[in-house]
Amino acid sequence: MSLYIVATPIGNLKDITYRAVETLKEVDLIVCEDTRNSRKLLEHYEIKTPTMSFYQNIRKGGSTKPVPKLDLIVQELKNGKIVALITDAGTPGISDPGNQLVASAVENDIAVVPIPGASTIGAMISVAGIDLTQFVFLGFPPHKKGRETFFKKVIAFEIPVMYFESPHRVIKNLELLKILAPEKNIILGRELTKMFEEIVRGNAQEVLEYFENNQDKIRGEFAIIVY
Repeated sequence: MSLYIVATPIGNLKDITYRAVETLKEVDLIVCEDTRNSRKLLEHYEIKTPTMSFYQNIRKGGSTKPVPKLDLIVQELKNGKIVALITDAGTPGISDPGNQLVASAVENDIAVVPIPGASTIGAMISVAGIDLTQFVFLGFPPHKKGRETFFKKVIAFEIPVMYFESPHRVIKNLELLKILAPEKNIILGRELTKMFEEIVRGNAQEVLEYFENNQDKIRGEFAIIVY
């Protein structure tokens, strides 16, 4: 019984390893963050392994409910099944319930095997062009309550801070940074590895003005470094 943690592309379907494809074809079950989102990748590589959805419910205020099907997946592993975990994009365990499945597997003496690959964090580091010997990653900012506190924490660090943001809130994000830390610089990546991939650099005001003048580019997931 083994649990494979498999990294999948963050955009470009070619960004997957041979080992990842082989693993997904050979396991007994693929656990997906959302089977609908994973279908495109699995069909592209003619992977016919059975799938099961595995997602995380978020309560108001940011706390989480128990993850549906967690116990069922662990029982499948204890019964001898070989299972692979994938998310909608990138490496599981970041802003998804993968860490809870891994913790349960470890508690039950189930082998956990990493199949590394694409990661938005790694992609941003590779193109940043700044010293990232040390950096902090903070996931997604809160939607409402605690948002200003989050950004005050971001600007308080003396080392670079990376976080993710949605297109629905990125303008408000930049407006807040402009007010709180006009002297800070930003590296913003959007649509990484996709056709309209773009890296925007500058201070908060410059990056804000860029997107205010290019509203059509406010789409996709954003990865942001503040330093």
